[in-house]
Amino acid sequence: MKKIGFVLLLAAGFLGGCYYDIESELYPDFGAANCDSTTFSYVQRIEPIIKNNCYECHAASANLGNVNLEGYNQLKIYADNGKLWGSISHKGGFSAMPKDRGKLQICDLYAIDEWIKRGLPQ
Repeated sequence: MKKIGFVLLLAAGFLGGCYYDIESELYPDFGAANCDSTTFSYVQRIEPIIKNNCYECHAASANLGNVNLEGYNQLKIYADNGKLWGSISHKGGFSAMPKDRGKLQICDLYAIDEWIKRGLPQ
């Protein structure tokens, strides 16, 4: 009886450790063909994304969490120190943003990632 219990416990441990991740969620294709890759300037591409997804809580008038993302100079602070990307990509050690919602759309993440990689063009 003890052997059967041990075998069942051992099997449950092995089966509980098996799972399948969805590769596209773990490693999103930021170079997706459906995303606009013509411009990555702050004014044309990034500001509208931030306004639509962040200003509700992080405009100068709201300033929740003492985080103001309104305007290029303010956003640049968080882009330069890695907090913008860490938060919107839901990396460990960062507060996932937007708060209590899923990640931004893949093309928005792609645009912000490219904007940062290209040196934060205005």
